[in-house]
Amino acid sequence: MTMITRTLGTGAAAVESGALGLGLMGMSGMYGPAEEAESIATIEAAVAAGMVLLDTGDFYGMGHNEMLLGRALRQLGIPRESVRISVKFGAQRGPDGAWLGYDARPAAVKTALAYTLNRLGVEYIDVYRPARLDPKVPIEETVGAISELTEAGYVRHVGLSEVGAETIRRAHAVHPVTDLQIEYSLISRGPEASILPTTRELGIGITAYGVLSRGLISGHWSAERAGAVGDFRNSSPRFQGENLAHNLSLVEELRSIAEAKGASVAQIAIAWVSAQGEDIVPLIGARRRDRLAEALGSLDVQLTAADLEQIEKAIPKDAAAGDRYATEQMRSLDSER
Repeated sequence: MTMITRTLGTGAAAVESGALGLGLMGMSGMYGPAEEAESIATIEAAVAAGMVLLDTGDFYGMGHNEMLLGRALRQLGIPRESVRISVKFGAQRGPDGAWLGYDARPAAVKTALAYTLNRLGVEYIDVYRPARLDPKVPIEETVGAISELTEAGYVRHVGLSEVGAETIRRAHAVHPVTDLQIEYSLISRGPEASILPTTRELGIGITAYGVLSRGLISGHWSAERAGAVGDFRNSSPRFQGENLAHNLSLVEELRSIAEAKGASVAQIAIAWVSAQGEDIVPLIGARRRDRLAEALGSLDVQLTAADLEQIEKAIPKDAAAGDRYATEQMRSLDSER
């Protein structure tokens, strides 16, 4: 299979990616236990299919996710130069897994990268980004530190995550930004107001995570399903009570459209994100090869203008019930201000 490519960023900041990327977070406990052999097989299948953008975070499983990716690259014999590794840093967590805030001071940036390079067993990171804006540290200082790391050869490109238009402009003025990672899906359309216009003005790409809203709009979730111990969704507002019932009713609206197109609900949802612009690369959070295969099938779904209009009517902006994160986490999102 030959996957079409998309380019994130412009000029010296440009990074070539497949039309889909692989998000590894779910392989390290955020959605409950994952089987390592299957995770590694999924990484192998993704890279073989052309999903060369591999996204991780140093706080996913407290370093487990980076070590998993490092083992996979070595075990599978995947040449370092054949993949693009994207890493988020800065989130602080306690030994009980509690979220403690963010640290994006220049010294912390460089220390975090040193640990990341060691866990991954690589000499450089393709795109390095703060997971969230640290309210105590000007973005110019954080990006300035990453810029110094690019000059030293440890990082190739600067990325951002979940920040708003003003922060994007300030960061880009310090060092060209390759891409912004942000949640974007049929039921999470906040970036359309000011963030997407800003990234497009500046030539910054988008890596869209949560394109299936953590499985909520995949077509596989049900009101009877319960998350495993440690599953992030157990406390996610969109998966609770009346919110869940409402959101699953939206999925059924989407299902009728999918069936008419001969596609699955997940494939339509992914295809919709892809159709929003060639500067967008959806990140697929598959933990298993069967889910990965389904996601890859979205590349064969061609949405016409009539299809997009029908989808918009079925799931208009702001149709979802409940925030995408719990209240405390929503407060930490610069992108929501």
